[in-house]
Amino acid sequence: MNAFLKIAVLCSFSVYAWSSEVKLEKVTLENDVPAIERGAETLMNACHSCHGMKYIKYRDLLTFGMNKQKVDGWRADQSLDAPLLAQMSENDAMLAFAKVPPDLSLMTKARDGGVNYLYSYLLGYYTTAEGVTGNHIFPETKMPDPLGISGAATPEQRTEIQGQARDIVSFLAWAADPHEAERIRLGYYVIAYLLALTTLLYFVKKQIWSRLK
Repeated sequence: MNAFLKIAVLCSFSVYAWSSEVKLEKVTLENDVPAIERGAETLMNACHSCHGMKYIKYRDLLTFGMNKQKVDGWRADQSLDAPLLAQMSENDAMLAFAKVPPDLSLMTKARDGGVNYLYSYLLGYYTTAEGVTGNHIFPETKMPDPLGISGAATPEQRTEIQGQARDIVSFLAWAADPHEAERIRLGYYVIAYLLALTTLLYFVKKQIWSRLK
């Protein structure tokens, strides 16, 4: 029991130390079609070789309103109902990284800090004087710098990469709940229907009770 308590204390201290040392950058997402499409395009170019999105199908991209020519280019000879699987096989990933890169479908909901964590992670890469690449947010990462933020030599380059990171995170936030807008829109109709039904029932009840008095 004492050993268990010591381990629990050490783990709690590690989590506290990490949360107190690492400050996540805040990101304001965009949820319009052009921004989500830019994010999808950047992700397909920079991340799709290793990472998949098994809960998102190419048809979902078209349904949302993305450019069909782009979607067809991404899927090649795959069907519209095929998921966005990684281009690299799991065996090749194990050989390259000693682990399989995680699926990105629900990544914005799977990490503490959500979209701010992912945004900070993408911008958290740095290169030491010895030429070693690391990441401030997740030092144990084995993933190379996907957007090249560690090599950004000018403020203009860094601003451009920040925009790419925001677009990727906007796309991933949409992918974690692609039917959110449809659900909200349906919710308005349901509320309107319930209000109309409640009003109608009120007048019916009023008429019935007026006869009983």
